[in-house]
Amino acid sequence: MKAAFAMLAVLALSPVVACAGDGRLLATGGVTEVEGSAGGGLVPWAVLAGYGTRDEVGATAFRTRLDLPDYRLDAWGAAFTWHDRVEFSVARDRFDLGTLGQAIGLPGAALRQDVISAKLRLAGDLVYGPWPQLAVGVQHKRLLDFTIPRLVGARRDRGTDVYLAASQVLLGAAGGYNLLWNATLRSTAANQFGLLGFGGDRGGRRLVGEGSLAVLLDPHVAVGAEYRQKPDHLSFARESRAADLFVAWFPDKHVSLTAAYVSLGPVAGLRDQRGWYLSLQGSL
Repeated sequence: MKAAFAMLAVLALSPVVACAGDGRLLATGGVTEVEGSAGGGLVPWAVLAGYGTRDEVGATAFRTRLDLPDYRLDAWGAAFTWHDRVEFSVARDRFDLGTLGQAIGLPGAALRQDVISAKLRLAGDLVYGPWPQLAVGVQHKRLLDFTIPRLVGARRDRGTDVYLAASQVLLGAAGGYNLLWNATLRSTAANQFGLLGFGGDRGGRRLVGEGSLAVLLDPHVAVGAEYRQKPDHLSFARESRAADLFVAWFPDKHVSLTAAYVSLGPVAGLRDQRGWYLSLQGSL
């Protein structure tokens, strides 16, 4: 996590001069999902962070908050991309237990996890060419607070997600507007993205599907939706799916702002967790 904070400081103190990315279209780096990888807010895409081309490097840093009726999620981190081929990222997720913490006699309690990720672009091109861009990624997650996940039946305090993503922009495909689609297949043992540990009495690793669809209203604004399946490993804390409706604003290649209405379904026994999401990203 020290690397994440160092990159955040660099982005905050740097002048507004891009070290990379003059050759890539605005918004083609996506935003940052809650686990630190480039994509949407909930789903990693095949895109790589920043705007670096094949002869350049790029970097991003992000800060996200999701307010739910009974919980609050805060996430922050940074990513580095080399030659538009490999992405490395680090992120910290903090999940304040809110209502649940008070109910179990631990007001102010929170679950924290660190996520270290890598993504490799395999083939294809996001915008130009007949085939979608393909990427494979890994996200290694480690819980810093395992007492509560252990009590609800989680088997481990760490695990690694592996995913394959395909993304493509179809020019003029939505009534003259550009349309972006993404499909991701993930192998995971994580309960609630890993915040409730890994594995449980109902099983271990499973394959889940994720998808995103967005319309670019102009070069600076995108609206869309995402859907993410979640494995259901814990009898005590059943899971269903996550989904969102979002709008992302890209005033230039150095900053983006994303707002969304998010539904996570039941979380740790508390039903219907829906709320507002806001994420700020800076890019070099």
